[in-house]
Amino acid sequence: QVQLVESGGGLVQAGGSLRLSCVISGRVFSLSDFSVAWFRQAPGKDRDIVAGVGWSGGETIYSNSVKGRFTISRDNAKNMVYLQMNSLDPQDTAVYYCASEQTTTPTGLSDVMSYWGQGTQVTVSA
Repeated sequence: QVQLVESGGGLVQAGGSLRLSCVISGRVFSLSDFSVAWFRQAPGKDRDIVAGVGWSGGETIYSNSVKGRFTISRDNAKNMVYLQMNSLDPQDTAVYYCASEQTTTPTGLSDVMSYWGQGTQVTVSA
């Protein structure tokens, strides 16, 4: 079993920044076996991909809505994945989830994710 725990959410004004963290623990033979992604779900909406990072950290994907504002990164030595969010907009308000998939490059597809965290709330005020 693998556990993912998110942190770093909160309330921020529009234009501000937050950094989300995801710590991965449990039966992880090697974090390099996993790609990791951030998804988000706003009230009444589907859970959508935000960003994903491959096992080496070199392969990344982003949704068009966050490209240029958000940066995903990982530190395999610490079993951590981060999402730096800049220039936040009220439309970024959502619960943000960290998820892992057993692939070397991120797919961004929620259906193939093996494990999910519980989520962290991000609220951006106007």
